[in-house]
Amino acid sequence: MTLSQHFSLAELTRSDTAARLGLANTPNAAGIVLLTAVAAQILEPVRAHYNRPVRVNSGYRSPALNAHIPGSSNTSEHCFCRAVDFEVPGVPNFEVARWIAGGGLPHGFGQVILEAYTPGQPSSGWVHCSLRTAAHDGEIRTMVRVADGARMITRYLRGLQA
Repeated sequence: MTLSQHFSLAELTRSDTAARLGLANTPNAAGIVLLTAVAAQILEPVRAHYNRPVRVNSGYRSPALNAHIPGSSNTSEHCFCRAVDFEVPGVPNFEVARWIAGGGLPHGFGQVILEAYTPGQPSSGWVHCSLRTAAHDGEIRTMVRVADGARMITRYLRGLQA
């Protein structure tokens, strides 16, 4: 099923983890409407701006699948068909996140998070972006991993941290 000119439902629901674990990862009809908005309001403008294909890393996640994603909460926008993690091959992820945060998307965004990014490594990590909602309207953060004694923990910092 095609969601927009360049993106399909299969791209926004594909999951190696779901396939490996035999988990269903198919949204309901209302979810498909929201994923269509994700494709049209987030992915297509990014693709048009950079004039390059966009690689979707994660779109919809069923609650069962989301439970198997380390660090993901049960309130993840992915579970509600409102978020996508992606990269633009050949474009640093920090640059993509900065363009979105600076007003690049015509419909705005709920959250833009530069996730798992390592300064000095332009292709590290990915960009998380969600649709605008009452709860999330223009949040900009960077996800970092920091040492807490002998273990690494995830922290979210306000703004983009290069």
